[in-house]
Amino acid sequence: MRMDGLVCKRLVKEEISYTNEAKAQEEKVQRMEAQAEDFYVLRKQKEVLQESKMMVPDCHRRLAKAHADLLQLLETEEDLAESEEYKEARNVLDSVELEG
Repeated sequence: MRMDGLVCKRLVKEEISYTNEAKAQEEKVQRMEAQAEDFYVLRKQKEVLQESKMMVPDCHRRLAKAHADLLQLLETEEDLAESEEYKEARNVLDSVELEG
């Protein structure tokens, strides 16, 4: 249970990081466009932006799967409800917000 909870926590952090990275890259591309930067440099930065944007849904899919796996594990191991690991896993599960 502990590992599944840690996986969910890590994936939440990853998703936030990729989302922030994509926003920052988008702002950078917009600045570069406004400053009429070199075409090839701008094109490369747009490629980086697309890669960053692609990572967000991939990470979200992995998070949704880890969330479902942890939920299933908790449902099958309800007899351990008083253990610290179970409580910690339940807290992680409850803290993860899955959207879309």
